[in-house]
Amino acid sequence: MSPVTRPRWSVLTVPPRRLRWPPRPADGIAAVSFSYRYRLRAAPPPPMVAVDPPHPEAAAPPAMKRSASFDRVPEEARRILHRLAGELWGGDVDPGALAVSQLKGAMTNEVFRITWPGGGEGEGEGEGDHRKVLVRIYGQGVEVFFDRADEVRTFECMSRHGQGPRLLGRFHNGRIEEFINARTLSAADLRDPEISSLIAKKLREFHDLDMPGPKNVSLWQRLRRWLEEARGRCSAEEAREFSLDKLGDEIAMLDNALSGVDESVGFCHNDLQYGNIMIYEETRQVTLIDYEYASFNPVAFDIANHFCEMSADYHSATPHVLDFTKYPAIDEQCRFVQTYLSSSGENPSNAEVEHLLGLIAKYTLASHLFWGLWGIISEHVNKNIDFEYKEYARQRFDQYWQTKR
Repeated sequence: MSPVTRPRWSVLTVPPRRLRWPPRPADGIAAVSFSYRYRLRAAPPPPMVAVDPPHPEAAAPPAMKRSASFDRVPEEARRILHRLAGELWGGDVDPGALAVSQLKGAMTNEVFRITWPGGGEGEGEGEGDHRKVLVRIYGQGVEVFFDRADEVRTFECMSRHGQGPRLLGRFHNGRIEEFINARTLSAADLRDPEISSLIAKKLREFHDLDMPGPKNVSLWQRLRRWLEEARGRCSAEEAREFSLDKLGDEIAMLDNALSGVDESVGFCHNDLQYGNIMIYEETRQVTLIDYEYASFNPVAFDIANHFCEMSADYHSATPHVLDFTKYPAIDEQCRFVQTYLSSSGENPSNAEVEHLLGLIAKYTLASHLFWGLWGIISEHVNKNIDFEYKEYARQRFDQYWQTKR
């Protein structure tokens, strides 16, 4: 592993926790979606309203042209898509002429791009084509990780804040979202100094969002709940293999060591991998998407998660394999933290930078437990996604024990 600030449990101070509250207002938040193409909109589109699911006895939509991944879209969603095509683009499109393509890299849900040919400078998949929406089909059993109703409320609230796509329709196991053209980052983008600086500024803005609901830290309760879920689903052999009997004490140790320290708490994304970050190339604005795991947490945990994600490439031939030698070295961490702290106009001291770096190193341990437990549970509940969850979990737990030493 590259040199990082190591946990120093004996030097933790315990002044009262300071919440960053009320948050500073967010400026210039860009709307987002999930795509590998990008194109800014010259003007905002007309208002879109979520379409309710059709009545069960409603007539089936006209036959739609088949394409790859077409059968993965539920019939209920196809009815909504047929209606949306007419409401959004009127007679300019043939509602049945849609094309369906699955977007790679998603590990919790299945995500599909729906395209109607025509419009703009070209047809089909051309740059001028904007007749697109996203269909998100929820992964099997993923409700053990978060409350879906809370996640939808967060989605809608983020849209009101100017972040994220708008909700266009819902069906029983998924939803349809606005498609906004921007480029999804790659694994290599996270190491680009300019893009990393943009991410740091956007993350500070995200942490300062005024979100409804409790402002309590969710991390420790979530880890304990996931551990119980993993114990209930794993065989005795798996439990021994992953030392699940020891993890309760490990979570308690981290909680006791970090609870009460002087740290900032904000609204955290909690899943800041490259596939959840998009960039508008013309304006060089970045924005964050997919808020399923979002909640209030120590901001150091969110940054630690982001640093750990630099070890991953979910679009490689072996997307579950992590390379922890790519964890950012201390100079790269310093640049990110300095940009993060100074993005609101403040001039952080060296002591403030060092303090946050120390917390990030400690919360890296919590990140490994978080996603290790997620991997074990996903292995048992999510059968739709082609991903080696168990091997991913093994790597996260191995790195936890190695980092702790």
